[in-house]
Amino acid sequence: MFYGHELGKTTGAHTRGRAGTGIVEDLQQDDSLVVPVHQYWLSRNRLLAANAIFTAYATTLAVETGHADRTWAIWAAAAYAVTTLILWVTRRKNVPVMVPLLVALAGALAAPVTWLITRVSPTAEVDVISRSAVLLLQHGSPYLPQGQLASWLSYNPYLPVMALFGLPRALGASGLFGDPRLWLTATSFALIWAAFAIAAPHRHCASCRHRVWMSTVFITASPVIAFPLAVGITDPPVMALMFLTLALIAKPSNVYRAAVALGVACAMKATAWPAVPVLTAMLAARDAARSAWRFVGTTVVVAVVLSCALAPTALSNPVAFVQNTVLFPLGLTKHKTPAASPLPGHLLAMTGMAGHWTAVGLLIVSGLGFAVSLVARPPADARASALRLALGLAVMFTLAPATRWGYFVYPIGLLGWMVLTWPAAAAAEPGAEQPVLVVPAQAGKPRQTASAP
Repeated sequence: MFYGHELGKTTGAHTRGRAGTGIVEDLQQDDSLVVPVHQYWLSRNRLLAANAIFTAYATTLAVETGHADRTWAIWAAAAYAVTTLILWVTRRKNVPVMVPLLVALAGALAAPVTWLITRVSPTAEVDVISRSAVLLLQHGSPYLPQGQLASWLSYNPYLPVMALFGLPRALGASGLFGDPRLWLTATSFALIWAAFAIAAPHRHCASCRHRVWMSTVFITASPVIAFPLAVGITDPPVMALMFLTLALIAKPSNVYRAAVALGVACAMKATAWPAVPVLTAMLAARDAARSAWRFVGTTVVVAVVLSCALAPTALSNPVAFVQNTVLFPLGLTKHKTPAASPLPGHLLAMTGMAGHWTAVGLLIVSGLGFAVSLVARPPADARASALRLALGLAVMFTLAPATRWGYFVYPIGLLGWMVLTWPAAAAAEPGAEQPVLVVPAQAGKPRQTASAP
């Protein structure tokens, strides 16, 4: 799929380029518009294949699971199937692909979120966020003290910023507007859109703006984002902030803004912290050690300041903070998290205390190995950082004693971000050759002078 962007008029006689590169071979003698052609990964055929895969996944989930997961899966399977059908039927017709994408967004996200909020009891994650906001308003900390941790539902494994999503209900809102899932969804969508907008090749290009909206709708409607949002899992806004950080840090002038975005994510959930060493190593290799230290310092300061501001009394009771946010996710508390999947770390932990500590030891060793790899071979740019972070998180989730399949939305989402922003990254490279169209001034229609790759 190609999109044109008007650069201006050119005059002159013969302009030549390399054959087969997608660069202009010959320009007309008369005035004409030179227009770069953007290749976009989300072609109609790829959207068709992706939604067919989404349909199969949601259908399988509807059969294999229950409760809120099944409710989402039923809605999503129908939505993805209809989207696939529309894409197939209109594949030779001039119907904008945004139409079926909006069908997927409505059926896989908007409808199940509304249904689950208004007709089904809140999930455990939603209850935890709502309670943490009430505790924050009443006691200045979103965490229960150690003596009141009576079951696994009493723990709050999230960092203080996550409590903000429960504030509307804590302040008296009810129904749809009082549920954290509405605000998780709205925040995630806005942040994802901002990330794609910043990563776009051009700010004032109609085709680039269209691509931003298509990418935002596609990834938000996908199971990677829509499923956890519908059931109240808190990963999507953290992933969205990671996308925003990667988009910003691609340009050296935006390093401080990237640090602020990542600092907010790090004050929201511990799963954002592995991005700090990865991006720090990238900045040290790409820019300079001073830039890397400034990035680390800004990220840590933002995370610490936000955490202290939203949990002031937790400073006087750090034991409760550690119990909730560190020991409970590692399975080292009296009441164990129900998060479980047949992954090596969890299987080891189930064999007893020795196996549990073996899993923790393997997790530490893998982290040290990951750190050595960052020093020995740091990622060169934001795209390489996304890939390295995806690999590191996949290993971490595989070896964690208390883990679930849902955590793998992080590496999958980061790989999806790399694919969807590939043209933008290529366009941003200095000296990169861009395929173009020649638009005759009188005809008013673009004429492609060389095949684009």
